[in-house]
Amino acid sequence: MNYVLSRIIQMVLTTTCFVGCITPVIKKIAEYIGAMDIPDKRKVHTEPIPRLGGLGVFLGLLLGFMIFGEYSNAMGSILMAGFIIVITGMIDDINPLPAKYKFIGQLIAACIVVFYGKLLITDVTFFGVNITFGYMSYFLTIFFILGCINCINLIDGLDGLSSGISGIYFLTIGLISTIQGFFGLEFVLCFVMLGCCLGFLIHNFHPARIFIGDSGSMLLGLIISVIALLGFKSATITSLIIPLLVLAIPILDTLFAVIRRTLKGESIAKPDKFHIHHQLLNMKFDQRQTVLIIYGVDLLFASASIIYALGNPKLGYIIYGVLLLLVLWFVSKTNIILDHKSISISNITKIFRKK
Repeated sequence: MNYVLSRIIQMVLTTTCFVGCITPVIKKIAEYIGAMDIPDKRKVHTEPIPRLGGLGVFLGLLLGFMIFGEYSNAMGSILMAGFIIVITGMIDDINPLPAKYKFIGQLIAACIVVFYGKLLITDVTFFGVNITFGYMSYFLTIFFILGCINCINLIDGLDGLSSGISGIYFLTIGLISTIQGFFGLEFVLCFVMLGCCLGFLIHNFHPARIFIGDSGSMLLGLIISVIALLGFKSATITSLIIPLLVLAIPILDTLFAVIRRTLKGESIAKPDKFHIHHQLLNMKFDQRQTVLIIYGVDLLFASASIIYALGNPKLGYIIYGVLLLLVLWFVSKTNIILDHKSISISNITKIFRKK
């Protein structure tokens, strides 16, 4: 156990120090090439901020793999897919791309993981019934990867938010893997990526000096999806869902955005200022407080997942239930789904009649 703890510390400290040191260099590069996030009415920051931080996170992943990883087809697919994602995101960070081109980059990355890395959701056991997906497993897994990528991409709206939430995920799954005795690729990825997130947060926590950009938020989503797939060993639905409950905040935020925009008759890809972090800001919390509140709720979901995975499902269910009530209260008190000032039941009925 001392060896395992020493290895964890080495992985986290190495990547934390590396990303922490290289990020200021990347900030200078971003400023030189014009990869800047310019404020507009939809954004919270008021001054141009460099947004190429994902490059530093990717370089930290490469370093962590070279020092602590062992090559396999799965690891090769992750690095290739990560490279595609980062290049796509960097182009978008420099000169915003239409959504369809970003989607093409995401799709290529997902296909690399599925067809070269052979990471698939092939079958699940649900309430004692085994369901085999056959050829549909390819489509299901690609959809799953794309969903994770875009969940993290959408939540990236405040200083330190996407990198902090991702760090909580990597820590949680890393702890579960360690306690359960799994020391394979997912173990290495979790703690290497935890260090990358911590190193980047040194420069990204409010007030941020650099943003992670689409290059970083999409990369985090990709690695999160891969770790969930790597941990999907027992072919039970809970082995896939429990890790994702750590991501309850970005998943719920994405779900609420789809419902909200559908009710308004808008494209689900249209950006707006009704996300979870916007609602907390409207409740008079400042940026730092808002991010810490979201961290706190995410840590509660993470704790429930650890408790459930380590053999106390009843207590896990109780915590999940309390958190569900908290979410329902939040929905009822904010405009995250319905803008109470402008949308009434009659308006909603009209929207569905038009459709």
